[in-house]
Amino acid sequence: MTETTGRRRAATTVTVVAAALLTAGLASALAPAAYADSPSAPAPVPAAELAQARSAVQDPAVLDKVGHFFARKGVPPTRQLTIGAAEEARAASAAAPRLAGDTVPVYLLDPGFVAGIPGAPVAKAEFTASKVVAADGQSASVWTVRQGEAWKVVNIASGGDESDYAAKAAGSGGGTAFREPQVNAWYVLRDGRVLPLDDEALRSVGAGGVTLAAYQQLVHQRYGDKLPGSAYDRTGRGGGYEADTAAQPEAVSQPVAEAAGGGSPLPAVTALAALGATALVGAGAVLRRRTAVRRG
Repeated sequence: MTETTGRRRAATTVTVVAAALLTAGLASALAPAAYADSPSAPAPVPAAELAQARSAVQDPAVLDKVGHFFARKGVPPTRQLTIGAAEEARAASAAAPRLAGDTVPVYLLDPGFVAGIPGAPVAKAEFTASKVVAADGQSASVWTVRQGEAWKVVNIASGGDESDYAAKAAGSGGGTAFREPQVNAWYVLRDGRVLPLDDEALRSVGAGGVTLAAYQQLVHQRYGDKLPGSAYDRTGRGGGYEADTAAQPEAVSQPVAEAAGGGSPLPAVTALAALGATALVGAGAVLRRRTAVRRG
């Protein structure tokens, strides 16, 4: 498929089946001992960790996978193309994927903040993203998470929202970019205010944004009764959010182990986000597309 244009990629909702792995893996890697600015500010990710994550993306085997992702225009290997394997290989090589911009932490709305837990940050870093571009202009976001002592590439998603919004936040006065995945809204937390970075966020908080306290009240009203463990969640709606079947898919996201077929030494896992909780799961729970969601 072609690179996503117009309205940004919308949120994905999936059933999170291994949330306990977050505490054992990614959370311990990304969370320092104390928050930098205030109890409700996202915890920064150390530069050394970002460098390790970026190094994982620069592995030739990973860039080859991204080349095949570009060659297939995001079509998963379970679906046939009109070109053969040899032509796909040539297209993958011609794509000449290269990193563009910085590797950035990706902050997602934190359930503790939604619940109103004192001191909970507005968002937590759930994975890192590195933007990779092809010779023909396609772009992809390569996601990495900390697994044990090493950073692993777990997903390739079309487009570059994660890096683009982080850069937009930095270029507009600084602060921390974060995402409210349920409505695909990107914000920046700056000087105690939550400000919009995209149209969805603009509709949510207005051009002038809102205070952090007001934003907490807003998301608590939206999702407070839909948190993991709630009655809403126990109905089996994938963490409390249901896919809008009328929405049209706008982007493709694939685990790296499947991005170019079998035989890969890379882990067959993908980062699955639902209300700020990331779980690493097997290839049976493949994140294929990001579709719009409704809040219930």
